[in-house]
Order: sequence, then C-alpha cells, then structure tokens
Amino acid sequence: MPTTFGILLFDDVEELDFAGPWEVFAMAARGREEDVRVVSVAERAEPVRAAHGLRVIPDCDFASAPPLDVLLVPGGQGTRREVDNPVLLDWIRKNAARCQWVTSVCTGSLLLCASEVAKGKRITTHWAFVANLRERGEATVLEGVRYVRDGNLVTSAGVSAGIDMSLWVVGQLYGPDYARKVQHFMEYDPAPPYTAEV
Repeated sequence: MPTTFGILLFDDVEELDFAGPWEVFAMAARGREEDVRVVSVAERAEPVRAAHGLRVIPDCDFASAPPLDVLLVPGGQGTRREVDNPVLLDWIRKNAARCQWVTSVCTGSLLLCASEVAKGKRITTHWAFVANLRERGEATVLEGVRYVRDGNLVTSAGVSAGIDMSLWVVGQLYGPDYARKVQHFMEYDPAPPYTAEV
C-alpha cells in the first residue's frame, strides 16, 4: 500500500506553507514511485487562489479525496476565514482520525485547534500568531521552536519551518538516512543571507 500525503488547500493559503512540504514529499517519492503519492485536496474542485495570487487546481475535492496517511494543513490569512467553515473543519477531523501523521504549518494549527484535533496538545505556530492561538485556550502553544511533536500531531512555525518538519516526517516514515538523501537532492541547506551583518 502506498503512503498517501494529502495537502489541504483553501483560498488565501500561504504559498510556501503548502509548496515547501509538497516539494519534500514529492522528492521523497523519487525512486519510490509505487510507495508514495502526494495529492492536493480542497473543499471544491475549482481553482484555489493562494495568498499572493498563485492559482492552483486541486487534485481532488473532499468527496473524491483518497484515504490519507499524512495530512498537512497549511497556514495563511485564509485560516481566519476557514476557522468558521464547518465543512472544512469536519473534513479535517474525520481524516485526522485515520492518519498516521497529522501536520500543520504556520496558522494551520488554528484549523487543527478549531477542528479539535489539537485539543489538549502541545503545538506551535508562526511567532506573530502565538498570542492569538494561546487566547483560544484549546492547546499549549510553544514558541521559539521550529516544530513540535505531540503523539502523531506535528505542528510547525512559519513557512520554512514546514520544510524542516516535512523532512522530519519523511525520516519517521522511511528512516533518517532517506530523509537526508531527500534533503541533499533538494539542496536544502539553509544559509540565510545577512545573518552575520551588524
């Protein structure tokens, strides 16, 4: 049975929050084509307009999505609207219950809280959203960390932390050595500019 990675999409989703993990999971599929499948899922089959204007056509809608082994919930301004979408929250809740790993990037953790998937768990989010998420009182929100694991729930801070988390999940599924090969093939070796500048 292949491992199916499902990446949730919705209007105003942050591009790199889903595209970074997509790259990691798709790279993990190289050489394991029969073992790994990556799909994007949205409430409807119509194109999704991401936060900075990128338009994406989802692979499937909620009704046609395959069973998932790994669910990734990205963040972005759209989470503030989707937190009040009972259809999306119910889909997250039902699918998370069947997944081996449930993950989020940035404010995707807001949707995991609203769907009760993260209730009572330790989580993280983008640094600028920590206070807002803490006010909800549904989970223990950690700050100053790249990603946090609590059982099969793994939440990450903003944007690039989602890539780190995704590589960690690949390592849990296929071993750290395989994850390192994926990282090397991606040439993911962060060296941010200006860090030495005073």
